[in-house]
Parts: sequence; C-alpha cells; structure tokens
Amino acid sequence: MTFGPVDFIALEFEGNHFKGDILASLADLVEQKIVRVIDLVVIVKDEEGEIMVREIQQLDNEVLAIFDPQEISAAGMITEADIEMVGEALDNNTSAGVLLFENLWAIKFKEALIEAGGNLLMQERIPHEVVLEALVDMANFDESAVEETD
Repeated sequence: MTFGPVDFIALEFEGNHFKGDILASLADLVEQKIVRVIDLVVIVKDEEGEIMVREIQQLDNEVLAIFDPQEISAAGMITEADIEMVGEALDNNTSAGVLLFENLWAIKFKEALIEAGGNLLMQERIPHEVVLEALVDMANFDESAVEETD
C-alpha cells in the first residue's frame, strides 16, 4: 500500500477564540480526497498557563459532523510529547489546533515514481511566509548593486 506524505502542523489562535471556523475548509479538502485527517488535537492554554487538551473524539458534535467518520483515523498518533512541545510554545491565553494529515493527492504520483524505478531524493516544505519574503526580496533586487567580477 502506498501512502502520501504526512504533515504535522500546529496552528495558533490568539485569545482562545478557536471556534472551529477553519474546519470547514479542512472538511472540504477531506471531501475532495485531497487530504485524509489522521489525528486532530485542540490545545488551550489559559491566562495562568494551564493547558487543556481535547482529542478529536472529544470535540463538539457540530465540529465532528463536518467530517466523514470513515475518512478520519483518530489513531492517537499525535503523542503526549507533541502536545507538550506545542503547549510549551503557546503563549498564555492562546489555542492551537494540532493536525496530522496525509496528502492523498500525492499517492498517484508516488506510485508512478515507484513504477518508473525512481526514489524520492529530497523533499522540503517551504512555508507561505518564506515564499512571500523571497518574492519581496526578488522584487527589491537591484541588479546595479551587484558588482561584476571578471
């Protein structure tokens, strides 16, 4: 069986006002079979620094209703160590959605690569903010500032 790449992401929300609004977009990706949610945890850090954790099975029914239960494998793959790491990184009075998902869109390509005798040599995800910064740097690049060396 071939799997797509799996991503671990932690999304921070200031003020502990995470209402699950972003989950509709995630559910759309699941419905289109672009990603498969493997695990989801919500971490809340209150004003005193106390941490509360809610696993996917403990989320509100209206949040769970947007997912097809056949598409979610709440396998507990987000570990206590992961939760502690994210919890420590959170400021007081913030929440985090921690998500582990498989990129289903990549499976056909991976299978074709294997069939062709190829192997993945390198892979790196470049965050949106880094791409934007690079584009700004490129737009501000002044060719006249570069000295020619012969």
